Amino acid sequence: MSVKIRLQRHGKKGKPFFHIVAADARSPRDGKFIERIGSYNPNTNPATIDLDNAKALSWLQNGAQPTETARAILSYRGVLYRLHLQKGVLKGALTQEEADQRWADWNSGKESKIQSKRDGLAQAKASADNETLKRERAINEARLQAISQAAAEAAAAEVVEEVAEEAPAAAETVETTEEAPAAEAATPTEEAPAENAGE
Repeated sequence: MSVKIRLQRHGKKGKPFFHIVAADARSPRDGKFIERIGSYNPNTNPATIDLDNAKALSWLQNGAQPTETARAILSYRGVLYRLHLQKGVLKGALTQEEADQRWADWNSGKESKIQSKRDGLAQAKASADNETLKRERAINEARLQAISQAAAEAAAAEVVEEVAEEAPAAAETVETTEEAPAAEAATPTEEAPAENAGE
């Protein structure tokens, strides 16, 4: 029986989530497996890889063949490098302590690179959020200024309408005051001939 280390798809449409499993090469992709050794989530940035390095190394030493994608994941997590170092220990090229030290140094460097990438992505996201917030504030200030300007124009228009409404009323009062003295002046002249006629 040949064993393969491969990905087993889970998750929903458009959001895949994979289990890393050791399975019989003849079984279906999402079928029975021998052992689950980790998980891979490509939906995050950077991708989240949870892998049991000791189990993966044990399967590789026992002859399991990884698929292309599984090989890339194992290489990324340093399992293939550890396998290389273990082969060197078996040949006597280096001791187990030296191999462990080399792998620990490589792993710490890899973790620092991953962390720096995460920090860079978080900083880029924060700066993008700040830029978006600045643009939104500028838009809101422009809207507020336009609203206040429209309110001022509306208030000025109301004042003009009130003045226009008061102007005809003032003209009518002026006309009535001009007509009243004329009527008073006409009344005595009419009465004077009547008095003369009575005499």
